[in-house]
Amino acid sequence: MNGAVALPLDLPELSFTASGDALVRRSVLPSGIRILSERVPGSRSSTVGFWVAVGSRDELSALGTTPSRYGSTHFLEHLLFKGTPSRTALDIAVSFDQVGGEHNALTGKEYTCYYAKVQDRDLPMAVSVLADMFTSSVLDAAEFENERGVILEELAMADDDPNDVVGERLFEAVLGDHPLGRPVGGSADTIKAVTRDAVWQHYGANYRPQDLVVTVAGAVDHDELVAQVTAAVASAGWDLTALSRPVERRTAALAEVRRGEALSLTRRPNEQAVVMLGYPGFAAADDRRSALGVLNSVLGGGMSSRLFQEVREKRGLAYSVYSFASGYSDAGVFGMYAGCSPKNAGTVAELLLGEFGRLAADGITDGELARARGQLSGSAALALEDSDTRMSRLGRSELTTGEFTDLDEALRRLDEVTPADVRALAAELAGRALSVAAVGALDAEVFAGLVETDEPEPLKAVS
Repeated sequence: MNGAVALPLDLPELSFTASGDALVRRSVLPSGIRILSERVPGSRSSTVGFWVAVGSRDELSALGTTPSRYGSTHFLEHLLFKGTPSRTALDIAVSFDQVGGEHNALTGKEYTCYYAKVQDRDLPMAVSVLADMFTSSVLDAAEFENERGVILEELAMADDDPNDVVGERLFEAVLGDHPLGRPVGGSADTIKAVTRDAVWQHYGANYRPQDLVVTVAGAVDHDELVAQVTAAVASAGWDLTALSRPVERRTAALAEVRRGEALSLTRRPNEQAVVMLGYPGFAAADDRRSALGVLNSVLGGGMSSRLFQEVREKRGLAYSVYSFASGYSDAGVFGMYAGCSPKNAGTVAELLLGEFGRLAADGITDGELARARGQLSGSAALALEDSDTRMSRLGRSELTTGEFTDLDEALRRLDEVTPADVRALAAELAGRALSVAAVGALDAEVFAGLVETDEPEPLKAVS
C-alpha cells in the first residue's frame, strides 16, 4: 500500500493490502450499509463494531430545539443492551460471557459504537447478537426508567472525579456554544427530563441501513462477514432491496468557535487541584495532524517531555502532567493538564503556559524531533497488535476522515515533519483564545493575569 486509500461512498467494492500483509476489504451494499474488514495474519480473535455517525453533538439538530432531548444518544447506548423481541438483557450478556468474550459500547461526540471481542469461531454469534441489538431494541418503558437511574449514578460517579469535571469544563470553556462543547453523557437535569419518546425518535431517525457501518479486525473472512451481516439485519425486518446511498460524512470545513469562558473554576474542598489550559485546536482530518502529534509528544507526551521534566522532575510540583490534542470533524481542542497542591496551582499554570510559549517562539530541537518520531511510531506499532485498535481505526476512517491510513503511510507522513512545521503550528495555537479550567480549593485570583478577557476574532472556515 502506497499512500492513504480513499473511501468513496459510491464505490461498491474495495480491496487492498496494508502494512504487515493485512488484507483490508470494504463493501458498500445497495441498502447503504458499509462493511469493512481487516484480516490480520496469525490472529485467532476478532473485534467487531457496529457504528453510527451520531454522537452527543447531534442531539439538537436531529431532535429539535428542546433542551430536554440532550443525553438521548448516551441513553440509547445503554438501552440497546436491555433486550429485543428475541433476546432479554440476560440473554445478551450470557451470549458473550459463555464464550469468554467481551462486549460494550461507547458514546462519543460524533459517533456511537457497539462492539465485541471474541474468538474467531464465535464471530458469527457476535455479529448476530450485535445486529439484533442494533436493529430491534424494544426500549421497554420499565427498563427505560431503570436505566435512567443507572445513568444518573454514572454521571454522579463522574461528577465525583475532578479529572472528569475539569475535562468537561475545559471543552465548554474553549468551544463555547459549539455542540462539541456539550457533555457526551448529558447532565443530571437532562437525563431526568428526557422521555422515552425522544429516545425512540432518535433511534428511528439514526439507526437505519444507510447509517450503519460494520467493522471487523482480526481473524475474519470478508465474504462470510457480509453474508452474516446481511442475514442478521434482514431477519430483523430491514428492507435491503430499497436502494439508498450511505449518509454523507460531516463537513471538514473548520467551524467558527467563540470562547465560552476565559476561566472556569469549580470550587471543591479536595486535597489536590486539577488545572487544564486549552485552545481551539484542529480538525481530525487536518493535513498537519502529524506535526501536531510531534508537538504534543515534545510538549507533554511522555516522561522525557518538556512539561514532565519542568513541572515534575525539576520542581516536584505535580505527579501527573501532560498535553493532549482532540480533533473532530470541524473543530478540536489542544490542551495541557496538571494535578497539584492548591497552593501551587497558579505557579503550575504559569509553567504550563510558559513551556508552551517557549516552544511556540523557539521551536523544537532535532533531538526532540527524533525522540518524538520514535515515540509515536513505536506506540502506533504496539497499539496495532490489538484487534480492538484496528477495528476502531476502520470505523474512524470510514466515518471521519474518509480515507484509510496504514502504519507505513503514517510513518512516512511522520518522517516529513520538520522543526519548522512544529514551530509554526505551535505559534498558530498560541495565538488563539486561551481558556483555563480548574477544580479544587481555589480562588479566581490564583489565575489573575493568565488569560485575556477580550475575545479575539473567531476561527474562520478554511478550505
